[in-house]
Amino acid sequence: MNEVMDALVNRRSVRKYKAEAVPEELVKEIVEAGLYAPSGMGYQKPVIVAVTDKETRDELSDLNRKAGGWKEGFDPFYGATVVISVLTPKDWDKGVEDGSLAIGQMLLAAHALGLGGCWIHRAKEVFETEEGKEILKKAGLEGEYLGIGNLVIGYADQQPKAAPRKAGRAFFIK
Repeated sequence: MNEVMDALVNRRSVRKYKAEAVPEELVKEIVEAGLYAPSGMGYQKPVIVAVTDKETRDELSDLNRKAGGWKEGFDPFYGATVVISVLTPKDWDKGVEDGSLAIGQMLLAAHALGLGGCWIHRAKEVFETEEGKEILKKAGLEGEYLGIGNLVIGYADQQPKAAPRKAGRAFFIK
């Protein structure tokens, strides 16, 4: 199996991370992979906000926790030290598709670089709040954006295994 197919088959969502910081160079490589994701009509509308600052990361985690309805103290980012949020302009009708491709590509990039990653929902709800919009402003992003998803990355503190694939989900016309 070639390296790309191996990554596609063996990447798993990690839900437990070590406290070790991810080097900035690796975060930049992962973000670059997201920037090269396919996009509708080649317009490259998704924007990516990478957060390595602990205070901002913790603020995003708490906003996400509240949006999910969890009790205080729960970390929906599972201790990951990096949060990468993907957003698209609200008026872009291909935003969910474009942003999803960027997140998927960054998940594979993280795996290829020896890091764990996990897609975390509720970016839409978080970035509709005033606090979420302030975080975007801190990154230099203003305007009307739709949160597509968050990717958390870090050094895995677990080795999840793939569940067996369910039968009857692939169909072929010959």
